[in-house]
Amino acid sequence: MIHGLEHVALAATSPREALDAYARLLDHPTAVGDASAPRLETANTDLKFMARMADQPEGLAGLAFAVEDLAKTCNLLERRGMRVLEADADETGAKALFVATDSTHGVPISLVSRAPRDASKVAPPGGAAAVSALDHVVIRTPNPERAVALYSGRLGLSLRLDRTEPSWGARLLFFRCGDLVVEVAHDLKAGIGDGNDSLWGLSWRVGDASAAQRRLKSAGIEVSDVRTGRRPGSKVFTVRCQTAGVPTIMIGMDG
Repeated sequence: MIHGLEHVALAATSPREALDAYARLLDHPTAVGDASAPRLETANTDLKFMARMADQPEGLAGLAFAVEDLAKTCNLLERRGMRVLEADADETGAKALFVATDSTHGVPISLVSRAPRDASKVAPPGGAAAVSALDHVVIRTPNPERAVALYSGRLGLSLRLDRTEPSWGARLLFFRCGDLVVEVAHDLKAGIGDGNDSLWGLSWRVGDASAAQRRLKSAGIEVSDVRTGRRPGSKVFTVRCQTAGVPTIMIGMDG
């Protein structure tokens, strides 16, 4: 059914300025799309920049999953109890559907008819200090069992990790989507609740975490020190500005 994450939508006060900031951040200047909803293309997903509404904060605004057969996917989701709404084709001409947010616990999710992405056709990034692809997108939930039922049971993503770690204060769920991960995090101290889930942050892959940190620092972008990541053998650092309000880390190996 779902074979990848077609794009991540970001709401920004100025979509063009946000796109320019992310082009510097990712060191990957391939821009596609029209002026009203410009995009940056990476090896495994796009970033789509949208003007935020008056009462909307900057930050993540939606996920669009790629499917090959929209009609079959719609039929299956409706049989699984989800409410699917028809939509016009997007700015690329691809047909799309929206899943009602009362079926997704508040997370804006759409489905786009798109063949699997050919990463070889995306312009290669500029070396180990550049971002090569999205590693994972983070969603926060007050109810992890409900999230398992949605992302694995209804949307059909493969649950690859379910880890409760008191020292982190979190239960983490990893759902495979193409070659990236949809991570759902639950705050253990908050307990189980029935409120909405929320889109939260992004983690980007780099070849060399230290080289990427030096590149961004020299470009005047505020970053943390490089530290050991939770993934065995990984190094990570936090990006503290020019992310359109999106909590952001870079993850890679130390060169």
